[in-house]
Amino acid sequence: MSEPVLELRAVARRFRSGDGELAVLANASLQLAAGEIVALVAPSGAGKSTLLHLAGLLERPDDGAVLIDGVDTGGLSDAARTAIRRDRIGFVYQFHHLLGEFSAVENVMLPQMIAGVGRAAARTRARMLLTRFGLAARLEHLPGRLSGGEQQRVAIARALANQPGLLLADEPTGNLDEATASIVFEELLGAVRAQGLAALIATHNPQLAARMDRVLTLQDAKVVPG
Repeated sequence: MSEPVLELRAVARRFRSGDGELAVLANASLQLAAGEIVALVAPSGAGKSTLLHLAGLLERPDDGAVLIDGVDTGGLSDAARTAIRRDRIGFVYQFHHLLGEFSAVENVMLPQMIAGVGRAAARTRARMLLTRFGLAARLEHLPGRLSGGEQQRVAIARALANQPGLLLADEPTGNLDEATASIVFEELLGAVRAQGLAALIATHNPQLAARMDRVLTLQDAKVVPG
């Protein structure tokens, strides 16, 4: 059996709160396999974003281990962790965080070029991804000239640009109206399934969660079936 793409082993994350500590996560564990799309549904403040930050190597756990493709990342240097984030993990956020001075195609080219891909090859892949998301006529548009749904499509294409094995998404359609959210989410699921990625998607929307392979939630700072 192949190693899980993502594994959290009894991770804990604590924050200072007044004179004490607040345990946001405690003994939280999960596994995510290639080709599996998992929803993370929990109330605001329960720790969804913290869990995604740990999974994406943006934070280090206070206890426990985060493994990417079977590699325990705890002892890795910051440079090695950055390389894993760049090459193996795609991120999609509620707000698109596109660079406003760059066109749609340039926004999708940039992460590839940072990873060492040549400009021509980066542009070819960016055009292909954006065309897949119905943006062939918007390639040279700046983000300010795109609708909310179009901006989020560019953000999803950017997350997929370096062909990651793991996609982490934090309320990826939470800033869109219901009709647009449903369309963009379906496109996101289609792209993830086509590439065989492992995906962990935080959402407040039970209808969107029901379209994924399984649902997890956070209860008493632990990960449990939703």
